[in-house]
Amino acid sequence: MAATITVTHGGGKKIDATFGDFTMRTDQSRDAGGEGSAPEPFMYFLASLATCAGIYVVGFCEARDIPTEGIGLVQDHTFDEKTGKLLGVRIEIKVPESFPEKYHKAIARVAGMCTVKRVMENPPPFTIETTVTS
Repeated sequence: MAATITVTHGGGKKIDATFGDFTMRTDQSRDAGGEGSAPEPFMYFLASLATCAGIYVVGFCEARDIPTEGIGLVQDHTFDEKTGKLLGVRIEIKVPESFPEKYHKAIARVAGMCTVKRVMENPPPFTIETTVTS
């Protein structure tokens, strides 16, 4: 896992984050003064919750030789209308009829073990500082 993420300005409201061999591009919506050419940073954060839960679901199925075809996740969010604050996240794991019923609760528990969710529940301290480069 890349420990360092380097952030650069991509012009306009675009911000790029580079880590390892990957660059994640972000932009703001047109309503927020951007071009809407890439997701806003907060959407990547929300997507990280769903994709993290998704990899736990895949691992659960693989460990039990359960086919993953037809399995998907849908994530919904609740926001405070006045402040825009995220109030809740709901992840629904959709399984086909062939998925063993005895694992319905277990797969939900496993998805809840997602690292991103656990970090949100017990956030680390943040240090933000300014340094001068030469």
